[in-house]
Amino acid sequence: MTGSDDRHGIRNHIGGGVYFNAVVQGANVTLQLPATIPAALTGLPAPSPAFTGREAEEEALLAALRPDGSAAPAARRVIAGLPGVGKTELAVQVAHRALGEADLVPGGVLFIDLFGYDERRRVGAHRALGSLLRALAVPHEHVPQEVEERAALYRSVLAAYAADGRRILVVLDNAMDSAQVRPLLPGDPAVPVLITSRHTLSDLGARVLDLSVLGQQAAVGLIGRNLRGVVGPSDTRVTDEPAAAEELAVLCGRLPLALSVVSALLADIPTRPLHSMAKALGDARRRLERLSREDLAVRAAFDLSYRHLGPEQARLFRLLALNPGPDLATEAVAGLAGTEPQDAEDLLLPLARGHFIEPGSSYGRWRMHDLMRLYADELRRTRDEPGEQEAATDRLYLHYLAGAHAADTHVDAGLAPDPLFPDRDAALAWLDAERHNLRAAALAAPGLARPEALVRLHSSLLEFHSLRRHFDEYAELAVAALGAVRASPDPVLRATESSILNNLGTARRELRLFDAASASYQEALALHERDGDPFAAAATLTNLGLTHQQMNRPEEAVDLLRQALDRYPPDSDPRARGMAYNNLGKALHDLRRLPEASEAFAEDIAICRAAGDRRGEGTALNNLGMVLRDMGQYGAAAEAHEDALAAAEETGDRYGSGLALANSGLALAMGRDGRGPQEAVDRLMKALEILDSLGDEHMAAQARSHLGLVLIQAGRAAEALDPLESVVETSRRTGDPHTAAMALTNLGTALELTGLYEDAVRAQTESVALYRQLGERHHEAKALLNLGLALRHTGGLAAAQDAFGESAAAFRETGDEYLHTQALRLHEETGRWRTRQLPEWLRGSGPATPGP
Repeated sequence: MTGSDDRHGIRNHIGGGVYFNAVVQGANVTLQLPATIPAALTGLPAPSPAFTGREAEEEALLAALRPDGSAAPAARRVIAGLPGVGKTELAVQVAHRALGEADLVPGGVLFIDLFGYDERRRVGAHRALGSLLRALAVPHEHVPQEVEERAALYRSVLAAYAADGRRILVVLDNAMDSAQVRPLLPGDPAVPVLITSRHTLSDLGARVLDLSVLGQQAAVGLIGRNLRGVVGPSDTRVTDEPAAAEELAVLCGRLPLALSVVSALLADIPTRPLHSMAKALGDARRRLERLSREDLAVRAAFDLSYRHLGPEQARLFRLLALNPGPDLATEAVAGLAGTEPQDAEDLLLPLARGHFIEPGSSYGRWRMHDLMRLYADELRRTRDEPGEQEAATDRLYLHYLAGAHAADTHVDAGLAPDPLFPDRDAALAWLDAERHNLRAAALAAPGLARPEALVRLHSSLLEFHSLRRHFDEYAELAVAALGAVRASPDPVLRATESSILNNLGTARRELRLFDAASASYQEALALHERDGDPFAAAATLTNLGLTHQQMNRPEEAVDLLRQALDRYPPDSDPRARGMAYNNLGKALHDLRRLPEASEAFAEDIAICRAAGDRRGEGTALNNLGMVLRDMGQYGAAAEAHEDALAAAEETGDRYGSGLALANSGLALAMGRDGRGPQEAVDRLMKALEILDSLGDEHMAAQARSHLGLVLIQAGRAAEALDPLESVVETSRRTGDPHTAAMALTNLGTALELTGLYEDAVRAQTESVALYRQLGERHHEAKALLNLGLALRHTGGLAAAQDAFGESAAAFRETGDEYLHTQALRLHEETGRWRTRQLPEWLRGSGPATPGP
């Protein structure tokens, strides 16, 4: 067959080329391929110079395009993500990189925008194949009319180019669904394809890259690059206002489209500061309106996707914005929509495929991008009837309230377990998963005219927050609940004020805000006494007594706790009396009234065992173990801590486990029962891992101080320096003089044993001063003892003798006969040394009894 040259200079004849057969208008036509594809016909857009933050994804896609020499199919990749996330730009960047690599895609790149979500401009298979064939240099007169024939010719042409060593990369941009893409896929596995879509298109047999928003640093960098690219290198607004730039990135949800809009708006007025733009976008209800500039608009991009939702999916999408929290479980969605979980999931899955929502942290949880949430909320306010919105909100709150209450019955040992959860582990797992949603729902409730929901959620979450040590959230909810009930005309709600004040006091006490905690308890106590509620008054006195104990005012604590025990009604919950005994034991321990403290803890343990309160029993056992340790009964102390650890592990009390491990480690080290110092160190390291993970700086510091002491007693004083110095630094920063003094005492001993005598004297001197300021005579006596030992090494025998004398007097006051005798011996011995002037090497005797 012969023919004349067409307008592209392509001669249709047999000879000297690459040939393929295609059915065109019922006849076999043989075409010779051109040497190159005209570049103008590829349609590949220019890459953005501001592209950033996608290095890992770009390299992975580029690597997938490189043929590995095997018979495996070439890479087909779908780049999916929500509107405006930068799918097209990533594909364009990869395509340009591929063109720049020798022999990667020698045939070039075919790029076509399918406009899948724009009904007016959507490109169907017939039109797309025609464009692609013409871009491949197939003459117009040889392009078939039927879609199937066009597809066959298209696949044949691509395969022929690949066979001739001119492999082509096909980029199918902005596809709506698999049906739009499938006719455009090459038949030859050697031809690579990149597809971009807002849907995952997981049924194409291609690997899916689900593109997320930019990281914070990359988002800020994109604004800076855009501004420098448009205004010039003199635009330094991002570096001049780093905090405002960070805020802008957050307000834009780190979405590249939104960041580009903001950059364009800022480039329009080079004198506009970034904080002005951040302030404008701070109004959530107008943010989408302001994220618009001519042909760039976030809302418009979202609109294109929303138009393709069915009525039920669109309704659910709008309702999802009613959730105050960061994500939703499928069961919560079902409550919101008033449907069954399976039906809710059937609606959620298409929304996820279209990136209206995203899968959450675990299966069955869903979240929305911040700007998508604002978009859904706009639609809800304009399209849904107020009654429907109120009903949906009611259903969601009923779901949260029922779940929180049922879970609380499993966490609180005093309540009958609700069958909504099969066991305590399931209840805790639900609370852990819903924690942030429950907090958000509680705080939003007053603004939704539901203050009672806040009060109920606050109450249901107390035991959980206490168990998990979330005392900042505990306090936040209590403050909000207090404000809500005080503003409410409802007498039922107003009656809860005293109990909320008591709860607020507990949260503040655990946060070591002792003065604020005491004030809250005093307010609660006044209300209980006004209302004639002896049980509540006694419970508040119990808490107030514990607060005074932790404020290092043990005498006052003992008085308050004795009052509490006297005021509990005979028929009241025995566990409340048990807590009073536990707190009394701690105060008596501080006063060195050790046998009385032991008796108080034994009372609490008996009450907890009778009530089946294993968590409370574990707490009391741990406290008893510390008393037994100070009484020198190290074996009994270790046994009590072991029992406390077992109780904590049974009840999922990680905090209790951490404390029991720390204390058992110290008891083992001091008892020298043959198990070896390494086991004590191992227990303390495990305790630190738990306490650090819970964010409890105070108790973690206590455990580090114990670790330092154990290392000293194991003859590893040099290893003790780092943990003890860390405790001193933390305690100074957090304003905890008691822990600082304890750590300084042990640090001084470690410094002495490592030969740093001057440093040891300074540490012990500071410890003595702190204990004296705190009025803790027994601990002051120990620090004085250790100060004397350090002073002997520096040659200050007179000062050492004075320190030993003061130590002996203090031990006599506190009734510690053993240490009183030791201090007197050292005082007399040092006096003899002063007169004999013995050489330095005879003066050191090591630490007497270093300890916290």
